[in-house]
Amino acid sequence: MNQNMRESRVLTKLRAGEVVSCLKINLADGQVAEIASMSGVDCLWTDREHLAQDWSVLNAQVWASKIYDVDMMVRVPRGSYSDYIKPLEMDATGIMVPHIMSVEDAKQVIHTTRFHPLGLRPIDGGSADGAYTQRDFAEYLREANEQRFIVLQIEDVEPLKELDAIASLPGFDVLFFGPGDFSQSIGAPGNWNHPELIEARKLVAKAAMKHGKFAATSAPIDSLDELIDIGYTFINVGADVAGLVKYCNGLFQKFNDIVASKSNGAKAPGPLPGKPY
Repeated sequence: MNQNMRESRVLTKLRAGEVVSCLKINLADGQVAEIASMSGVDCLWTDREHLAQDWSVLNAQVWASKIYDVDMMVRVPRGSYSDYIKPLEMDATGIMVPHIMSVEDAKQVIHTTRFHPLGLRPIDGGSADGAYTQRDFAEYLREANEQRFIVLQIEDVEPLKELDAIASLPGFDVLFFGPGDFSQSIGAPGNWNHPELIEARKLVAKAAMKHGKFAATSAPIDSLDELIDIGYTFINVGADVAGLVKYCNGLFQKFNDIVASKSNGAKAPGPLPGKPY
């Protein structure tokens, strides 16, 4: 029995001209991915560039997102081809490759992550994305090229001189502008309003749209209107750890404020009734 590959929610929406929402998952837990997937988000972004996510955790996160028809994008570490294709074989919906530095760099990523005729990604078919050998071979290759997305991350000054040529390459879907590392590459770490950063963000969106690719970035939710206006349609607007920090800090600041207000000038309470232990 032939098993069809699950369609990408991200690609379906982007190809229809819609805007895609994304949330970064830093916590190494499948339940966090499941809770986030219940929110109505389109895509979760988990990370193997900066975080120590082992493969079993990534498996659980992919399973959890698929239950709610949410895409899972994995930012891979720069390394061997296995680092790139394993998430895809686990049925993650997309991968993001950081620090694309040149046209040749981008070509090599595409060559490694796309099947023929776009590239020469190593073939297995016995993993989750191949339905454990239950997909027709030709259909598997075609669907993987059509329903799994490749994101190239632009986050350095160097690739800007070849940005148009990078965007014109066939075989990838999304150009992602990374403001954090880009701010560092221009010598202004954390200056999100630096003119060079603002200009680069516009250039990435312009190049993507010119060549039929989709522009993506990460920014606070308050910047959403502006980003959509300049052409961004795939936007990460938060992270699980940021939400947990805000919740915990707010909750216990309020708790401590109430306790302090009760203690000011008040007589210390006596022992609570009950057994003396």
